[in-house]
Formats: sequence, C-alpha cells, structure tokens
Amino acid sequence: MRRIISALLISISSTLALAQGAKPLELAPDAPERHIVVPGDTLWGISAKFLKDPYRWGELWRMNTEEVKNPHRIYPGQVIVLDRSGSQPRLKLVTTKQPRREYVEPLSKGIPSIPAQEIEPFLSEPRVLDAAGLDAAPRVVALQSDRVIAGAGDTIYTTEITARHKAWQLFRPGKALIDPDSKETLGHEALYLGTARMTQAGVPSSFLVTTSKQEIVRDDRLLAAPRQDIPSYIPRAPSIQVKARVLAIYGGVNFGGPQSVVTINRGKADGLEIGHVLAADLAGAEVSNRYQGDKTDYKLPDARNGLLFVFRVFDRVSYALVMNATHPVVVGDTVRTP
Repeated sequence: MRRIISALLISISSTLALAQGAKPLELAPDAPERHIVVPGDTLWGISAKFLKDPYRWGELWRMNTEEVKNPHRIYPGQVIVLDRSGSQPRLKLVTTKQPRREYVEPLSKGIPSIPAQEIEPFLSEPRVLDAAGLDAAPRVVALQSDRVIAGAGDTIYTTEITARHKAWQLFRPGKALIDPDSKETLGHEALYLGTARMTQAGVPSSFLVTTSKQEIVRDDRLLAAPRQDIPSYIPRAPSIQVKARVLAIYGGVNFGGPQSVVTINRGKADGLEIGHVLAADLAGAEVSNRYQGDKTDYKLPDARNGLLFVFRVFDRVSYALVMNATHPVVVGDTVRTP
C-alpha cells in the first residue's frame, strides 16, 4: 500500500512539473560554492552568479508562491552557500561569527532586486493616465517676473491648491500609447517636467521649482509626488503565458540595450506584476533563397535576445528594465514569458 501511495505522489509531482513546463535548474558555468553579500549587491546580480536563468531564483531557494511575492530579505554580511547534495541544487544562508563592529549607519536595509539607481527616477516620473487624467490637476497660470519659461529655482503660480503635500511633480500631457496590434489606446503618458515645493497657499498658490528636466510653461500641471518604493520582489517568470510588444524606449529613442527602460503593452489587467521577468525576442530575418531557378522567401524563427525585469505596472501598460541583451532592443520587438 505504501508503495502505491508513494508511486502516486511521485506521479502527481511529475504531472504537476510537466504541466508547469518545469525543467531542471541549470547552474551558471562558474557558479561559486558560496557568496558573501556586500553592499551594492542585487538579487538579480547574485542569482546571475549561480544560475543560467536568473529569473528562476525562487526555485533555487525552493520558495513557495507567497515567499516569492514577499521574500525573506538578504542583507550585507550574510553568506549564501550552494548546496548540491540533493537531486536539484538549492541555496542556503549560513550564519557566521563576525567580529563586533561599530557602524555609523544601520545595516538593516536588505539588498534590492535590481540596481536602485537605474530605476529610482522611473518609480515616480512616468505616469500613465486616461485621456482626461490631467484635466482636474492644478494648472500653472503665471511664472516669476512674467517669464515665458521657468526652471529650477524659479517661482511659479498655480490655480488654488488646498491639499498639503511635501512634494509635487510637474507634468504636461504627452502622447497616447497605442497598442501596435489592436490599435487601441491603452493610456496617455504624462510628460515629466520636474519637481516643486509649495511656498504659499491661496489664489493663486505659489511654488518653488526644485528640479527641472524640461522647461516649464503656462498650463503645465501639478500632481502630488507618489511614495518611491524600490521593488524587492524575487525575479520570477509569470505563471501565465504573456506575449507583449515594446511600445517605447524611454528617452524617445528607437533602440535600447542593458539598463534601458522600455514600455510594454501589457499591465495588471493582463496578469503582470512587479518582479516578473520577460524574455525579449530578436525578430527572425526575412531571407530569400534561389534554387534551380525558383526563388523562395523564408521568415527565420525568432530567437531570444535578452531579459526584462518589470518594475512598475499600470492597468494596461508596464515599465521594465532591460537586464541583458545580445542585440539592441527595438520598438515593436516581442516580449514573452521565458
């Protein structure tokens, strides 16, 4: 009876693994036996040391779904050890005795998923709104000394604002985000201009422009600055099949590479979450072959180009950081569940 139950459990496990398309974890060719976490490390960087596919980090730790969404934190000074004793490799944290030291700053901050400096501005700057998303926002009505444009250090005047926020951001209505397949409008990207701090409430209200990325003019709008949280989710592939396209590359360029930020035409409504990793495909070339006087055209299959880490998600669009790519990522490229 026990053998039958054991065989049944093995069969169920195998069936689940096959249903999920699971394949054995592949270690990186030079995977270390251990790694000491240091300030500046990221989950992606460490996982790339151990795994050929860094997005399978949660599997290497043998985490369940909830642990992946809310992972245990990894801190500088901890030692990660690679355990090869089982049928599948796994990672473990090892406690080591360290000499007592005094620190000016606490070391209680866990390491982020991806480089914070690469994405921090994008956690608050891009805003995807509906067509009328800025209509109700406070509007710039005048500039200091009746100027035509304003920048950092200048004073601007707006329609009355009663809400008290520590920081505000300036925006201008931007381009519509059009789905390249359905031609449907997915939202409107608000063009980020800079930040401002209220100096006086009233009619009009007064603001000091604290930073500016572009010139500020009359009729630009203000929105309260959101809280900036650096994602700490474990990188992982979506549990569903996602197929999307690159809508834009931040900065208005047509080509991007590692550390570029791209906009894709899928979001929360399509099952995307912060921490999801997508594979970027290189479109197969169209070639012609002439044989015995007959010419035949062929479309070569797409090939993987690199990986993207989704770090900000709106309802129907998302922003992702290009983690690696062998060729430039191009507007219109296909991205999918790896």
